[in-house]
Amino acid sequence: CCSSERLVINISGLRFETQLRTLSIFPDTLLGDPSRRVRYFDPLRNEYFFDRNRPSFDAILYYYQSGGRLRRPVHVPLDIFLEEIRFYQLGQEAIETFREDEGFIQEEEKPLPQHHFQRQVWLLFEYPESSGPARAIAIVSVLVILISIVIFCLETLPEFRQEPKGAQPGFGEAVLHSDEALLLPPPLPSGTPPPLQPAAGAGPFFTDPFFLIETLCIIWFSFELLVRFFACPSKPEFSRNIMNIIDIVAIIPYFITLGTELAQQQQQQKQPGSSSNNGGQQQAMSLAILRVIRLVRVFRIFKLSRHSKGLQILGKTLQASMRELGLLIFFLFIGVILFSSAVYFAETDDPDSLFTSIPDAFWWAVVSMTTVGYGDMYPMTIGGKIVGSLCAIAGVLTIALPVPVIVSNFNYFYHRETDHEEQCQYTHVTCGQQQSPFSEPKMGDSNQSLSKSEFLEAEDLESMKYSNFIPPNNQGYKEKKRLTEV
Repeated sequence: CCSSERLVINISGLRFETQLRTLSIFPDTLLGDPSRRVRYFDPLRNEYFFDRNRPSFDAILYYYQSGGRLRRPVHVPLDIFLEEIRFYQLGQEAIETFREDEGFIQEEEKPLPQHHFQRQVWLLFEYPESSGPARAIAIVSVLVILISIVIFCLETLPEFRQEPKGAQPGFGEAVLHSDEALLLPPPLPSGTPPPLQPAAGAGPFFTDPFFLIETLCIIWFSFELLVRFFACPSKPEFSRNIMNIIDIVAIIPYFITLGTELAQQQQQQKQPGSSSNNGGQQQAMSLAILRVIRLVRVFRIFKLSRHSKGLQILGKTLQASMRELGLLIFFLFIGVILFSSAVYFAETDDPDSLFTSIPDAFWWAVVSMTTVGYGDMYPMTIGGKIVGSLCAIAGVLTIALPVPVIVSNFNYFYHRETDHEEQCQYTHVTCGQQQSPFSEPKMGDSNQSLSKSEFLEAEDLESMKYSNFIPPNNQGYKEKKRLTEV
């Protein structure tokens, strides 16, 4: 009999009427538990009053009526609706289900080391937002990365690559120049290869300014990598992390270059006059491999993504858009095959045609479909120009199809990142007695795992003391404070 009794719920002046048995389906929620909702009961009006968001309550009430289906109203923002779900205490399961329906990617908990000192070192080098010294280390790391990239670019300038006689070559391309003089000496007029002798600038290699600056950068990179490796909570997980692999790849070229230079100097000391054509070819191959290895140094720029939110958002966007990027490449592949074949047969009768074969036309098709148009290859006949026009139009349409999905993914990750940063500063007007978020958490509550939101909560704890803030969950707090209208 009591289960069919009706009650009135007033949401900021908008009244809703439902039955008790509808709310009793979920007894662990705010509305389903009589002992929780009685705090909001107004005996004069014989109704429950909540000073909350009115449009959101349609979906909250439907959650009880449908037996657990939660649908966000279109005109209600995500952050506001999540606050309403937490306020009505629908439970963590309902929140996780809602986040999955909305397309949220669940933020995985990041484990922390068990030992206290190891944990502090890990936080110091892995999480710049954890403390002031961690931020200082992150700034130093970014500066070292930038210096390394600048040195990598400056050493390729002509004034550093081709110095006058007696000048010191730079580290990198300048060393390549000295390597060429060391490994491939010019032949004598008689055709007999001369004896292998070191170049004039090969001696002061280890005193070159570029080499010294590069050495200092590598010392910092190696120190940072080793400290993070020994302080990490899981060595296998650390080895599988793509960012750590980039860190390893970024320092390997230096040691290979250093070992090659030392080996060459030892070889010159042991065998100063030995040389052969076969040895020269092997040394030329070694020089080519060395150039490729040194080129890997440019990947140090990806180390900035550890400290750049923008690069992290871009990486997550590309990772989430792999399907769309695959479709884009597949569409371009089909278009390149079709239009390169068509333009080849359309231009095959023209003696001055630039399209000598279908594979040669691949480059033209790619450039045309991406609307770049270098102008090195172009059709001359009427049929070829028609094919070129269709190729350009098809390229615009092909590229435009998956781009909106990629842009949508970027907006999602960007707003999710900004929402995490603003979540702890978000204020909301509440009514009744709420648990205060200002009591200090226990020391052992979250020492085994760490998420980004916990850092932000710890960082903005002082600012939250002076605002009407609703915590993400109401567990772990002891004080109670009555929040009133502002």
